[in-house]
Amino acid sequence: MKPRILLLDKNHPLIEEQLLAKHFVLEEDYQSSYDEIVAKIHQYDGVIIRSRIPVDAMFLKAAKKLKFIARVGAGMENIDIETAKDLNIKLINSPEGNRDSVAEHVLGMLLLLMNRLFIASQEVKNGIWLREENRGDELLGKTFGIIGYGNMGKATAKRLSGFGVKIIFYDILPNLSDEFATQVDLEELQKQADIISLHVPETELTHYMIDEVFINNMTKAFYLVNTARGKNVKTSALVQALKSGKIKAAALDVLEYEKSSFENLEVDNEDLNYLLHSDQVIVTPHIAGWTHQSKEKLAQFIVDKILQDF
Repeated sequence: MKPRILLLDKNHPLIEEQLLAKHFVLEEDYQSSYDEIVAKIHQYDGVIIRSRIPVDAMFLKAAKKLKFIARVGAGMENIDIETAKDLNIKLINSPEGNRDSVAEHVLGMLLLLMNRLFIASQEVKNGIWLREENRGDELLGKTFGIIGYGNMGKATAKRLSGFGVKIIFYDILPNLSDEFATQVDLEELQKQADIISLHVPETELTHYMIDEVFINNMTKAFYLVNTARGKNVKTSALVQALKSGKIKAAALDVLEYEKSSFENLEVDNEDLNYLLHSDQVIVTPHIAGWTHQSKEKLAQFIVDKILQDF
């Protein structure tokens, strides 16, 4: 008998179409609260999620029949991974699905930022014509430092390969160098990099990875790009570095103050307001992996992995 699967977030319709064609039993619930889901999760063999409902220890212990959790996306921080492993629940995600989208977003934000394209466009539209004040800064000849060389990091390096930049990266796993980038230790990356781009999950090791100490250890003033997780960067340290000039400018697709569901901001404070009103900062609403193509690819990878094992 095929697994009975609960779908907790809306995704590309191909998930339902292809799983139904293979005779899986699917049920949708896009509205119920966490408590309501926990009360009935014992009925299901699998669950497909994005970020609406946290899959914590209470959720998992109530899920007596659960064989797998499939997250349509890359990050797994909304899942209690250790408890899931202890309960022999298989974890599935699809970081391959939006790596190209993220890489293009990194490049797009960086070109906007370094060439002041958004600022200059807005000025012209408001009747302001400034040329010297809007001189750009070229990527050519710079050293681009990637932190985290998984799907997103590698795709970003590949996109940058034609821009005449030296690409280096730091990763906790060894021996990952390839034709696009060279692996270095963190100290060497901080010594060489003109640009830092984050491509790491949110873990105890990466929480506030970019803080006062990290920034002070950077040899050069640098550009910061974050399309990973908001809490990888300590906002107060970022703001201070922008004010001092140690960080030249920042391109942020994620913010420390996002809701866990990524649906909106949940904090309003002085640091956030500085970022939102600074000419040195571009902010987008957690959409780096959010293209029409990535929506389909994320879903297809999830279906393929479910069918492979079940």
